Amino acid sequence: MVANRNEADTGFVGEALESRSARLEFLLREDQWTVPALDRYDMVVSLGSEWSVYAEQVAPEVGREVALLRQAVAAGKPVLGVCFGGQILAAALGGSVRRADAPELGWHLVESDAADLLPAGPYVQWHSDQFEVPPGARELARNAAGPQAFVRGAAVGLQFHPEATAEVVRRWCVSGLAELAMAGVDPVDFVTESDQRQDEARKRADVIVESFLSGALFALAPSIT
Repeated sequence: MVANRNEADTGFVGEALESRSARLEFLLREDQWTVPALDRYDMVVSLGSEWSVYAEQVAPEVGREVALLRQAVAAGKPVLGVCFGGQILAAALGGSVRRADAPELGWHLVESDAADLLPAGPYVQWHSDQFEVPPGARELARNAAGPQAFVRGAAVGLQFHPEATAEVVRRWCVSGLAELAMAGVDPVDFVTESDQRQDEARKRADVIVESFLSGALFALAPSIT
C-alpha cells in the first residue's frame, strides 16, 4: 500500500483484502524510501492523497511512486490505484492528469460497462484533479465529470473512493470544511449519507476487490499486440 502518512486508512478495500488473508504493508509517500524488491509482494495498491500529480513541490515523491508503479506493471504485478492513486497510475502508464473543470465532492453516480465486476452506483468522491485514460487502456466507468475507471493489463485505476467508510468521510470533512464550502457541499449531509450508505458501500468495495484479485477485471483490458 502506498499512502500519505495521514491517509493510511484502507477502509473497505483493506477490509476486503484482509478477509481474503492478505497482509498489508505500507510505503508512506513522505518517507525517503527506494523502490523495494517487488518479488516479495503479490500486488501494489496506491491510495488517495491531497497532493496533485503535477505539483512541483512533490515532484520527487511523485517521481519515486511513478517508478514503483512502472516497475510493478513491467513485472506483471497487479496494481490498483484509487483517486490520486488512479491519477498517478494513469501518469505512470503515459496518460495525463489535469485540473478538473469542477471538483467532485460528496456522493456521485458512476456508470459502469461491467457492473457485475465494477458496480455502478454512488461512490464517495473527493478530488479536484482528473485523469485521462492512458494509451492502450480501456475506460470502464464514467460520469458527467469524466472517466472514473480504466484497465490496462493488470493495472486498474479508479477516480472514486470505494474504500471510504463513514469514519473516513468524517475525518475528511473536519479537515476540509473550507473546500466543502467552496464546492457548496454540506458536511453534515455528506456524513449522514455516508452513515446511511455503509452497507452498500462495503458490498461494492468487496465486489471490486474480488474482481481485481480474481483477474476478472484484467480480462476486460484491450489485447496487447
